[in-house]
Amino acid sequence: MADSPTLDEFMRHLQASLEEAESIDDKTEREERTLQLEISIQECLIFANRYKELVAHGIDPLVLVSSDPDVEAPPPASKVQALVLGNTMCNTCGASLDSDLDFCPACGAMNKKE
Repeated sequence: MADSPTLDEFMRHLQASLEEAESIDDKTEREERTLQLEISIQECLIFANRYKELVAHGIDPLVLVSSDPDVEAPPPASKVQALVLGNTMCNTCGASLDSDLDFCPACGAMNKKE
């Protein structure tokens, strides 16, 4: 399993395939292949962000659990929500934090990176 490609390598493969798809002569085929690859790239981003979020909360993302029949499951996240799930909330004001910043853009509070 150690020889398996990483998610980053798969993303690079999809991006290279997207560039190659531009050379497809048939317009319909080119558009279909481009859409296919763009959707695949979005799904990779959603998976990566969701995986990071679960790990940050101490949950093993690869362990499958049975749902409790007495507890109602939350609605699934929209694609937009899933893409930003990697962001955390400011401890001071509750605003969404950008993972690239060490401070909250809303209130200016410093936030530790984990």
